[in-house]
Order: sequence, then structure tokens, then C-alpha cells
Amino acid sequence: MSLQGRYDPSNVFARILRGELPKALIFEDADSLAFMDAFPQSHGHCLVIPKTGQARNLLDAAPEILGPLTLTVQKVARAVQAALRPDGIVITQFNGAAAGQTVYHLHVHIIPRWQGETLRPHGGDMADPAELRATAARIAAAIAP
Repeated sequence: MSLQGRYDPSNVFARILRGELPKALIFEDADSLAFMDAFPQSHGHCLVIPKTGQARNLLDAAPEILGPLTLTVQKVARAVQAALRPDGIVITQFNGAAAGQTVYHLHVHIIPRWQGETLRPHGGDMADPAELRATAARIAAAIAP
């Protein structure tokens, strides 16, 4: 299969967008959705996805999707910084299985980092949903109006 391949509307993020699966919501507007990663690599690990289009990853996304998505990534990353005060923040996006992509719906990871703390494995253990909701609320409260 090519790197771009076919978009599968049954992927987990498409199902979250349709309300078929739960999420710990941080932010939503007409263009994008931000929520906690259920399998976090660190405390506060969250994801931002576009609500429109059917892009598997950055390489096949229409330009009109990328602008609003990037603005939401910045908004949420600033809120993560304000709410959680990490020493740094990794912002990453995978394109293809060889790059580590496991869900084929364009998404951006925002991963807070603290000195001396090792990241958990990508797609590792599922976090406690109540803890995710509490962290999502803290980050959401820090989003500038």
C-alpha cells in the first residue's frame, strides 16, 4: 500500500468525530478537535485533528485544512504550557507506518516533556479516563478566548 493509500472512514479518529467513541475534549471549533491521547506518552499528551476532509496524513491533506489545524495546534500547545508548566513540548506528526503512524487520519501530537522523565511507548498503556478528563479540563481552562 502506498504512503497515502485510501482513507478508511472507520478509523478511530473518524469515529470520535462522529461521536461513536468517547473523548476527553480540550477544544473544538468548526475546523478542528483537540482531545487527550488515550494512550499517552506523558502526562498531558494530547492530539489535534481536522474535522473536515479525509486526509490520512500531512502529505495528502488539502492546504485549506492545514492552516486552521496549525492554529489549533499552537493554541492547544500554549494552553498545555500554561496549565501544566512542562520544561518543553514536543509537537509531532507521523506520515506512514515506517514513521510510526498507527491511525490513518491526519493528527498532530502535543507531548509535554519534563527534565529527567522518560516518555512511555507510543501506543502503550491506556490512561485512566477520569484522569484524562481532569487534565483536559485544566488545559481547556488555559485556552485564551
